[in-house]
Amino acid sequence: MHTFLRNLQTGLLAIMLAGCASQPEAPTAEESAAEVAGFIATDRLRDDRGRFREVYCAVLERHGQTIPDYRSCTEALQDTGPEAGATGETVNLGTTRLNPLFLLVPGLGWECFEEWLDLEYSAPRHVAQYGYEIRQIPVAGLSSSANNAAIIKAYVDDLPAGDSDRPLVFIGYSKGTPDILEALVRYPDVAARTEAVLSLAGSVKGSPLADKATQEHANLLTHVPGSQCDEGDGGAIESLKTEVRQAWLADNPLPDNVRFYSVVTYPDKDRVSWILRNSYKALSGVDPRNDTQVLIYDQMIPGSTLVAFINADHWAIAVPVSRQHAFIGSTLVNHNDYPREAMLEALMRYLEEDLARQR
Repeated sequence: MHTFLRNLQTGLLAIMLAGCASQPEAPTAEESAAEVAGFIATDRLRDDRGRFREVYCAVLERHGQTIPDYRSCTEALQDTGPEAGATGETVNLGTTRLNPLFLLVPGLGWECFEEWLDLEYSAPRHVAQYGYEIRQIPVAGLSSSANNAAIIKAYVDDLPAGDSDRPLVFIGYSKGTPDILEALVRYPDVAARTEAVLSLAGSVKGSPLADKATQEHANLLTHVPGSQCDEGDGGAIESLKTEVRQAWLADNPLPDNVRFYSVVTYPDKDRVSWILRNSYKALSGVDPRNDTQVLIYDQMIPGSTLVAFINADHWAIAVPVSRQHAFIGSTLVNHNDYPREAMLEALMRYLEEDLARQR
């Protein structure tokens, strides 16, 4: 299996790389803080990182070493300078006081390797004990965002009558975020039922890696052992190109009734897994502030609330390879450990609190 992963990396990543471009030096702490402030201003973001840090720290402190892949709050979050939003208020660590339905839309090729991952869905099960319900929408892993928007629409239309009064909160991981955004714009009835969208490492403005890739590279994922995916409509990579995504954002205002939240993955260099180092280096030729797949500023939904910079690479935030495959986790995907259960709980609690405050 590890040979397959190496070959897949060669096909999906090495061909994407823009040669051996020289890499700019990482910005200093002062430069980074100034540039983050610039991103916030340019994308009209509401900075609430301070409050999320309080919530996440409270969750981590409560669970301590009992949580899988525990890290301290300082290690789990990236320090990018002053953070707005801290309130000092007590964090509710009990059961949910609301009844939202969280709908998860996964990223590129998810159905291709979902069976191989042998997921235990420990993070959704963890938050379920506090009353938070997450359901996954089965989008087509190798299809376009337009195609998957239609799947999202059909899924929402088919929700049981008992869910009709529940506010919908979409969670998009990677390509799942543009799939959701297209669904909200194309289908106003979906937007009307939606209270919020949470983007996790979302490919909001595309990725330079996709600019140098073809659909044939993505189609290699159909050969993952146990793959349940097909080539779909062949539009996945096109949907991730920077020109396509940025033109779409310029031409399609997002619905005013929906609140948008951006969680950005931004790992320390020593938190990047071995198999992702080539793509990390390639993107660093554009900007060293990336998560191995997407630049940090391309993960921000314009007009959204900036929730956090997570100190994890693009896979570690959502794809639990190392827990199910120990050998691969100790070699190729060797920095996949992250307290995903605690992070998801903190995000649920933060969203519940913030949405109640905004009502």
